[in-house]
Amino acid sequence: MVPSIVLQNITMDYPVKSEEKRFGWDTVRALDGINLVMCEGQSVGFFGQNGSGKSTMMRIIAGAERPSSGEVRVKSQPTLMGVRAALQPRLSGAKNIRIGCLAMGMTPAETEAAFPGIIELADIGDAIDRPMNTYSSGQGARLGFSIGLATNPEILIVDETLSTGDAAFAQRAEAKMQALIDSAGTVLLVSHSPKQLEIMCDRGVWIHEGKIIADDNVEEVSAQYQEWVKLKGANDFAAADEVIEQVRLGYSSPNIVFK
Repeated sequence: MVPSIVLQNITMDYPVKSEEKRFGWDTVRALDGINLVMCEGQSVGFFGQNGSGKSTMMRIIAGAERPSSGEVRVKSQPTLMGVRAALQPRLSGAKNIRIGCLAMGMTPAETEAAFPGIIELADIGDAIDRPMNTYSSGQGARLGFSIGLATNPEILIVDETLSTGDAAFAQRAEAKMQALIDSAGTVLLVSHSPKQLEIMCDRGVWIHEGKIIADDNVEEVSAQYQEWVKLKGANDFAAADEVIEQVRLGYSSPNIVFK
């Protein structure tokens, strides 16, 4: 398989105001020693609780943030789509389509050619002519997702976008992503729905407290993650910690060397 994304020993530190020092700062490590290779034709689902480092990793892969240390290599510029897409709230959906496509490097002719398909995928009806600050979160996410797919990216990163749409939109979006995978693209999907990751992905990666603790077929990782969530939800923290330790023991981080 041909690698499309390679992360070598990635760490990410954020400064936070110290609670113990009056004028000092502490450091929070969001990602710690991440080594990961993803290849053409793969769909990779990312598991982990809020604050585990999933979204930070996606932003680093997309080039939206620079890691504190380590190296990122990508085959082509990834397209990152999240719930808070960078669209202009006071402009109509139609104007945002044109601005968004041009901002991604499409020509005016390519933008006009893609326009009908974007509207069809987003399926927001008459709202397309209204300012985006009148949209629901789902409508905005659907339009942002549809704009992002217009360039037919080789690497697509979807961070929780599908969770804000309706079932029909999710089916259309999944079909678009499957077509991308079939054409040797790479899809990274972040979702709090293990079932959605099982349906859409063939590989699962579990990030826990900034570290990868599992990387296997998606059904295996999903089962482990859901068992941990169930135990934690039942306040059986000792058993939940045991699941984490067992999962860690089964994971071996790849040794990545760039030539």
